[in-house]
Amino acid sequence: MRDLVLAALASRYSVEVADTIAPGHARELAGAAAGDGVELVATLGGDGTLNEAASALSGTGVPLYPLPGGSQNVFAKLLGLPSEIVDSTARLLELADRWPLRRVDLGRANDHVFTFAAGVGLDASVVDKVDANPERKARLKQWSYAQKGVSVFLRSYALRKPRILVESDGGEVAATTVLVQNGASFTFAGTRPVTLCANVALDSGRFAAALVKSGSPLRAAVTALRIVGATAETDGVNGTTQLDRLTALRLRSADGQPLPLQVDGDFAGEHLAVDFATEPGALTVLAPSATHQA
Repeated sequence: MRDLVLAALASRYSVEVADTIAPGHARELAGAAAGDGVELVATLGGDGTLNEAASALSGTGVPLYPLPGGSQNVFAKLLGLPSEIVDSTARLLELADRWPLRRVDLGRANDHVFTFAAGVGLDASVVDKVDANPERKARLKQWSYAQKGVSVFLRSYALRKPRILVESDGGEVAATTVLVQNGASFTFAGTRPVTLCANVALDSGRFAAALVKSGSPLRAAVTALRIVGATAETDGVNGTTQLDRLTALRLRSADGQPLPLQVDGDFAGEHLAVDFATEPGALTVLAPSATHQA
């Protein structure tokens, strides 16, 4: 399939292929391509590969196009682009004539960028475990998260949930898991959007957060596991506390224990504090605007 995609693109574009060989390599390749003056960087992979390229292209004006090759391809779906590789390749060929460029926001969590979502708490711990078995992740897709979610919860979170202090303009509250949403949906269950927060879009200049608070252990567990398994309600009513229209948010450990972080579905280490911010219009993408999607 990869060779067919490249052959099709070569019919309209001058294509230079570069294969990634390790985590972080996509960032290096995209940065080098931007420095060489390319007109477009297209990634063929999952949201993790795309995240690395987006980090390198932030602020450069070089457009990015996500060819889907991962388990969910959330960012492509949020842009209104096809999530199947054949259809997405056809769309990229079609866009050669119109070349519609769109600027979208990037979120930032400490030194990490994210295109659509990030999380601190149970979901990040589950991502860490899922990433340890990429073959299982590719085979089971969202079900791998649901299964690992139950396992992680029973082995650790049922006995000791993380204590997160959430600082915003509204004051300080406690939570056990915090999900940050930079686009209209947090993730997808197949083609179905899983939306935790309202009033946020890729180009809104703001982000939103859903807090799983440390109240009833059973309710917190059910809410967190439904989110991790991509089965939460799709109208923002999902047992969480909503913080919207944010430009900054600070999370810190209440007990000195490091907090796990994930960005765009990839584990990003453990931190005593996580500072979230938004970078409005930082990333240029090749995609129709939200009001002109075919």
